[in-house]
Amino acid sequence: MDYVTILARAAETTGSTAANEEIVPIDLIWRYITSLNLVEALTFISFGTVCLFYGWRVFKILVTICFGLLGLFVAVWANKYIEGEVIWLALVSVVLFAVLSIPLMRYGVTSLGAAAGGIITGGGWLAAGLPEGYIWAGALVGIIAGAMISFIVFKIAVMLFTSLGGSALMVVGILAIVYKYMGTAERLKEVVFEQKWFLPVLLVAPMAIGIVMQNRFIRRAKDWTV
Repeated sequence: MDYVTILARAAETTGSTAANEEIVPIDLIWRYITSLNLVEALTFISFGTVCLFYGWRVFKILVTICFGLLGLFVAVWANKYIEGEVIWLALVSVVLFAVLSIPLMRYGVTSLGAAAGGIITGGGWLAAGLPEGYIWAGALVGIIAGAMISFIVFKIAVMLFTSLGGSALMVVGILAIVYKYMGTAERLKEVVFEQKWFLPVLLVAPMAIGIVMQNRFIRRAKDWTV
């Protein structure tokens, strides 16, 4: 048996193992969708629409919110190793990260643009039916590309992460309404879990529209600066 055959069989075995791995937390996403009530779903759709089309106007606030949430996650993680009142630790961490986002705004936008690129290419990897265990490879390409584009053209980073965030909020809200009030709960669940392309396509379609519309709005807004 030659080395080529050995490597081919090893790659086939690894690929089969990776294909069976569940990396994307579909169950967790589905629980979030089905837990929303009507008011929450409509709020998601409304706020998502604003981010989708007018994220370029409020991107600084969105970056500050994202930094604050990052501070909250850091506080939750640190609480496992530091004894003390978790509420005060979380409050201090959130305020600290939110304040730091102001002087680091450009880097924050670039980071979010890179993250958005990773989500997009990772979703494309999943939609193409490639092994889920290697989805990190597809996401890594998007992260690198998103970071490079964000450094070169700052405006693209703004449109990218605000359109993706707005699209995600809208999709979650719409799916929650369809699940609870359209009488298609079982069918919707079947599609979400069995059709890997469904969620990525549903996420990218509004995002693409948002990017096009934001680009048109920015061109007409002469007073807009980054």
